Amino acid sequence: MAPSLKGILFMCAGVLCLAIGDALSKWLGEAYSPLQVIFFRTLVSVPLIALLAYYGGGLRKLRTRRPLMHLVRGLIYTGTMFCFVFGLTLLPLAEATAIAFVAPLFVTLLSVPLLGERIEMPVMIASLFGFLGVLIVVRPGGEAFQLGSLVLIGAATFYSLMLITARRYGSTEHLWAMVFYMTLVPLVLTALVLPWFWQTPEPRHWPGFLASGVFGVGAMAFITMAFRFAPAAIAAPFDYTAMLWAVLLGWWFWGEIPDAWVFIGSALIIGSGLAIGYHERRTTLKRRPTS
Repeated sequence: MAPSLKGILFMCAGVLCLAIGDALSKWLGEAYSPLQVIFFRTLVSVPLIALLAYYGGGLRKLRTRRPLMHLVRGLIYTGTMFCFVFGLTLLPLAEATAIAFVAPLFVTLLSVPLLGERIEMPVMIASLFGFLGVLIVVRPGGEAFQLGSLVLIGAATFYSLMLITARRYGSTEHLWAMVFYMTLVPLVLTALVLPWFWQTPEPRHWPGFLASGVFGVGAMAFITMAFRFAPAAIAAPFDYTAMLWAVLLGWWFWGEIPDAWVFIGSALIIGSGLAIGYHERRTTLKRRPTS
């Protein structure tokens, strides 16, 4: 099997794991506080990440010289998870996924003040089409525009800040350290406040709490493998297969059927993301020195 095809298959598997984890979080969030959902998800994820780090080069990969940076990333990740889990309980799964796709567009805009980067005109135009897609999905002033939309836009904003910090410090910190401490911080924070929100899980919910953490780590592992086998320009676009899984899972478990506006807005968001990725890929190739 060609390496690029392996990368694509790993990416699709990782995205499927993410979609299942999101569906589980939505299901659990209907009965428990988002803080309790986050606690159990990270409680399962942290030891699994440490185990992967151990077999991926040893626990020395978790050493860091930037504890404050990891704390900030962990706080941002906590905000991301809280907003996303809370938003999942307020909106259909497909609509929530569509709004979350706006995160790369936020990265493009925030990279200007935070990283000092410059936005070229084609990227700006693609971003405007992406935000038009978001407006179509959430429809300000309509019935679809509600607290859930605002919360999920907040989740996308937090997530974009995580991506920016990864771009800023990823070359000096090991991947496993970035992921481990990012997950450890919300575990500690939710554990501290959990006594005020604790609700003893029903027996049927325990497998869901366990599976949400396992699928979260599985997604990270598969996506990491995807970028090892295939270039980002080939693997990254398959991240948008999450929309397909969100539609299927939402229909299967909750009977949710997105209206035409959600599909139209999603197409604009996905198209703008692909256009930006294609432009950045071409720019990188042009700037690469010849051998």
